[in-house]
Amino acid sequence: MSERDWIHRYFAPLARAPGAAGLLDDTAELAPAARPVLITTDAMVEGVHFQAEDPVASLARKLVRVNVSDILSGGALPREALLTLGWPGSRPEAQLADFAQAFGDELGAWGISLLGGDTVASPAGLFLSLTLTGVCEGTAPIRRVGASPGDDLWVTGTIGAARLGFRARAAGTASPYIASLLEPVLPGAAAASVVARHASAAMDVSDGLLGDALALAAASSCGAGITLDEVPFAAPPAGLAEALDLSTWGDDYQLLLAAPVSVRGRLESDAISAGLGLTRIGHLRPQPGLSVSYLGRAVNLPETLGFEHGRIGVEATRP
Repeated sequence: MSERDWIHRYFAPLARAPGAAGLLDDTAELAPAARPVLITTDAMVEGVHFQAEDPVASLARKLVRVNVSDILSGGALPREALLTLGWPGSRPEAQLADFAQAFGDELGAWGISLLGGDTVASPAGLFLSLTLTGVCEGTAPIRRVGASPGDDLWVTGTIGAARLGFRARAAGTASPYIASLLEPVLPGAAAASVVARHASAAMDVSDGLLGDALALAAASSCGAGITLDEVPFAAPPAGLAEALDLSTWGDDYQLLLAAPVSVRGRLESDAISAGLGLTRIGHLRPQPGLSVSYLGRAVNLPETLGFEHGRIGVEATRP
């Protein structure tokens, strides 16, 4: 099937926004917005971020969600998307149909309009990339920059489900966490307004909680202190070694936010009203670096605190 046929059959029906022009043009028109607009992009590569045998419907949903988490962490709601799809000739058309169906359903669940993109043949495996815009809930986006020493550190949802799923699949054992590996569970859209109202800085947790906490703190010229036994793990860790493993592996796609102590009560109240699971796990401090405690004792941290993009020998182990 030609690229034009792919677009006409599977993706043009998903592009209903007026600015998409039915995918008959090489450009699209963004809808006007009264508030600032964010934009993000994430790619997924076969053999690096997923395995060849992973269901393409799950890949479609994960592709949308890993981008949505970035938008939510900016205190914004997702809006419009561009898809780049590199499809291997070895994959049957039925898989393309499954991908398009799941992709359209996931866009619809978040209220996202497909504006266009590009489709190409990919001889080296499946390649997926999504560019996503979002409209801020407040008057400005929430960045990693902006926090201050003394601010609380909070995380949504739970940490470590994808790691548990990866371990189970590698061992060939059944586990409900395998579903979390294939299709991460995100906080709901209501998280955007909670972040916009209260956070001084925020980001999504994609590369490991500890590494991402250090990145957020460093961006705000701070350090971070985390109480590891306060982290809401998807399952209770057997001890310190497993707690460190779960908090450095990544693929959680929860939100990590800093907020002043003065808003703690209002933040907790708004999170409850929004149905948002939110846990205070530490604080920012003036000293640079990361300090971690577990059961009242200081922790000697591992050399690697999270997934390192582009590090030879590391990306190949990532699902």
